[in-house]
Amino acid sequence: MHLPTPEAPPDTPAQRKADRGRLMRALNASLAFVLALAAVYSAQGQFDVSAWTVTPWSLEGLIGLLTAPLLHGSIEHLATNAISLLFLGTLAGAVYPRATLRALPLIWIGSGLGAWLLGSAGSHHLGASGLTHGLMFLVFVLGLLRRDRPSIAAAMIAFMFYGGMLLTILPREPGVSWQAHLGGAVAGVIAAFLFRLSDPLPPRKRYSWEDEEEQIAALDAELEPPSPREVPVLWNRPDPEHGVVLQFPPRREP
Repeated sequence: MHLPTPEAPPDTPAQRKADRGRLMRALNASLAFVLALAAVYSAQGQFDVSAWTVTPWSLEGLIGLLTAPLLHGSIEHLATNAISLLFLGTLAGAVYPRATLRALPLIWIGSGLGAWLLGSAGSHHLGASGLTHGLMFLVFVLGLLRRDRPSIAAAMIAFMFYGGMLLTILPREPGVSWQAHLGGAVAGVIAAFLFRLSDPLPPRKRYSWEDEEEQIAALDAELEPPSPREVPVLWNRPDPEHGVVLQFPPRREP
């Protein structure tokens, strides 16, 4: 049996233009941030980097909550984070522009807090890898919560390329700040729950079987007998004013 289905929501030229504009804005913002990281790295030789990192359980190290994601220990460290930020930042900003903008401060601070609270005393934590983990978990959890086509597609893409971040939030490699990864990931999950409704849901295709289910449900509601309390009372038994006691003679013995 063939059931005709409604056409998909029209992909109008205005909608395509808006989608391209949103994608280009996310790409340009991510690229600008990566270039800013490169500029900071080129100037790191001019100042004491350790003074601007996250130093666990140190009041002076709290400044790193704001500055540590801008610093990197090597060009390889910078390149790895730059690629991840460019990809995940563009993906998150294109699909969830409002949620991503609101989640970034939470992820930024959360990655630093994770390093400050869980790191060993005297160590120094720097780098934007906490941001990359936060963005990945943000996109992945939003796909689970929203469950529309763009969200599911974005979550699958993020997991396909960066699903290994599920393992790097735990201690695996010496010298890698898994604490910042964990803090960013937790902040990304929290942000996904807080801002899951910040961006409007796309139009949803409606299938014919959904209409049939509603019609069947309405028909069942019509055929369903009413509850006894809803049935009107047509006759009530009158209560007698006085009762009558019948006297029976005592039984005689033979």
